[in-house]
Amino acid sequence: MRLDTLSALNAERAARRPALIVTNPADGGQRLVRAAEIDADPLAPLLRERLRSGRSGLDEGPDGRPVFVAVHAPPVRFVVIGAVHISQALVPLASQLGLDLTVIDPRTAFASPERFPGVRLIAEWPDKALDEIGPLDAYTALAALTHDPKIDDPALVAALRADCAYIGALGSRKTHARRVERLQAAGFDAAAIGRIHAPIGLDIGAVSPAEIALSILAQVVATLRQDRIKDPIKGPDAAAGR
Repeated sequence: MRLDTLSALNAERAARRPALIVTNPADGGQRLVRAAEIDADPLAPLLRERLRSGRSGLDEGPDGRPVFVAVHAPPVRFVVIGAVHISQALVPLASQLGLDLTVIDPRTAFASPERFPGVRLIAEWPDKALDEIGPLDAYTALAALTHDPKIDDPALVAALRADCAYIGALGSRKTHARRVERLQAAGFDAAAIGRIHAPIGLDIGAVSPAEIALSILAQVVATLRQDRIKDPIKGPDAAAGR
């Protein structure tokens, strides 16, 4: 890979923007395609599908010649609001899925290293903690699990504004109805609020923390594969004005 191509790729990685390297196997020629440039590329349908799947591979171009497309997408961050029992159960499962997990909770009695060994744990209010981990984006999943509006709501507002790939919130339908009222008062419309999975998780009849954690991660994976990541060009700006 040429130095200028590598430098440009590293810049996209640092900014958590997806990019693709298209290689001509016949002569070894390479070019970088940024996510924002896909629509104008002659290989646009192919590049979109590769980025949606997250898998690199050999394909046939429109001229019938082979091309190798290498996908470079940001790792999915999983931000969990609330150092609760469900969060503890999420840790090993999220690790096996390769998710970059962060747990945020200002309540130090819950957010302790003893309860979450080896996990990135931030015992701060979400407003401050989210600044610490960097901007949320379309490659971030966020789950609000505290049942406390003072903790959950600021995180949900930040996730909606950032157009996160997945947003979920724990609570009954009655609890969510009150949450909807608060978010409407904060200026979000029905379409934006409708992106929140609430009650959180796939409906598998989960009861225990481990079962609820499983249902949440199943929903996260389904959403990442079928929804937001399939349109990687849509970024945080899409949420402007909500």
